[in-house]
Amino acid sequence: MSNVRDVQGSVWLEIGVRAILAWIFIELEGVAPFNRKIHPDELWLYKNPRIDSYVPTTVLWPLVFGTPAVIITAVFLVQKDKVDAFQAVLSCSLGLALNGVFTNFIKLIVGRPRPDFFWRCFPDGQMNPELVCTGEEAAVIEGRKSFPSGHSSFAFAGMGFIAFYMAGKLHVFNAIGRGKSWRLCIFLCPLVVALGVALSRTCDYHHHWQDVLCGSILGISMSYMCYRQYYPSLASLQSHRPLVMITPHLDIDGIGSTHSEKEEEIKWI
Repeated sequence: MSNVRDVQGSVWLEIGVRAILAWIFIELEGVAPFNRKIHPDELWLYKNPRIDSYVPTTVLWPLVFGTPAVIITAVFLVQKDKVDAFQAVLSCSLGLALNGVFTNFIKLIVGRPRPDFFWRCFPDGQMNPELVCTGEEAAVIEGRKSFPSGHSSFAFAGMGFIAFYMAGKLHVFNAIGRGKSWRLCIFLCPLVVALGVALSRTCDYHHHWQDVLCGSILGISMSYMCYRQYYPSLASLQSHRPLVMITPHLDIDGIGSTHSEKEEEIKWI
C-alpha cells in the first residue's frame, strides 16, 4: 500500500513541476524585455520588411505538442507498454516546459531587436531624431524579443524528442541497428522538419541567423537532457526501454520485470 502511495506522490510531483514551469513560461510571455539602445549606424540591421510568419504559431504549437503525442500513442499501440508511454510523456513535457522558460528568460534579458524592428517602431517610415517608437506598443515589445528564436527552440525541443525516442526504439546508434539506413533516415526526419521551421524565421525576417542558431541549440539540448533523465544512452543495447525498467533502484512496484530484455529487443529489431 505504501508503494502505491509513493508512486502516486511521485506522479503528482512530476505533474506539479511541469505545471509550475508552464505557469512561469506564461507569466514571462507578458513581461517587457530589456530596452536595448539602438544606434543610428546599426539601424540597417533592423530595416528588413515586416511580413507574416511562414510558420505561424497556429501551425507551430500543433506541430510541437501534437506530433510527439501522435508518435507516443503510435508506439504504445504497437508496444502495449504503459510504463514506456508514461516515461515518454514525462520526458517530452519536461523538455518543452524547460525550453519555454529558458527561451523567454533569455529573450527578456537580451532584448535584441528583430530584423523588422524599424517598421514595428516606425510604421510610417518616419524616424524621429530621438529614436522614440511611434508604432503599436505590443508590436514594439514583441520586436525586442529576437534572441533566441522561440520557434527554433520549440521546434528542436519537440522534434528532437521524437528523433531521440525513435532512435532509441530502433537502435539507430548501437550494434543492433547500425548499418541500416532506413533507421537513420527515420531519426533524421523530425530534425529536418525542425530545421525547416528554424530557417523559415530568417526568411520571414523575424529573426537574425544567430537567434535561430542559438535557439536551435537550446531546444535540442533541453530535449536531449530531459530524454536522458528517463531513457538510457542511445548507444546502449537497451536504448528502447525506459530507465525504470532496466535500473533496479528505479524499479517501481515491479514494473521493470514485465518484459524480458530479449522480448523487448525482438519487438523492435
